[in-house]
Amino acid sequence: MLVSQILRTKGDTVFTVKPSDTVGEVAELLHTRRVGALVVLDAERVAGIVSERDVVRAVATGGAGALARPVSDFMTANVLFAEPGETVDNSLSRMTDRRIRHLPVCQTERLVGIVSIGDLVKWKISEVEAEADGLKAYIAAS
Repeated sequence: MLVSQILRTKGDTVFTVKPSDTVGEVAELLHTRRVGALVVLDAERVAGIVSERDVVRAVATGGAGALARPVSDFMTANVLFAEPGETVDNSLSRMTDRRIRHLPVCQTERLVGIVSIGDLVKWKISEVEAEADGLKAYIAAS
């Protein structure tokens, strides 16, 4: 299973913010869009990613005043990307190693989607269930 297959089913919508958007604006977007992370775009270039965790850390370290600060102060700038041709297993492994829950997907430096660990686990479970069903059918036919 490839990341591109997930994006074909899930869609390629990516919610983005600008580095100058405030942490408060980002928190509101995370809530209204019902997502766990937003990609931070500076023009067309990915500048970072900001997650619910980043917002919590900002408030925990900066108090309520952090909500008025730019998201660029708290975003993760060292973004780990996936490629459309990457396998689900490889993506899951890299996400587990880095303890992250979202991977922006880029193709030739262009943002083409985003996958969450939940998306990948869902597909992995479907794959395992299909294998199990195939083995059951094989055994029953024998």
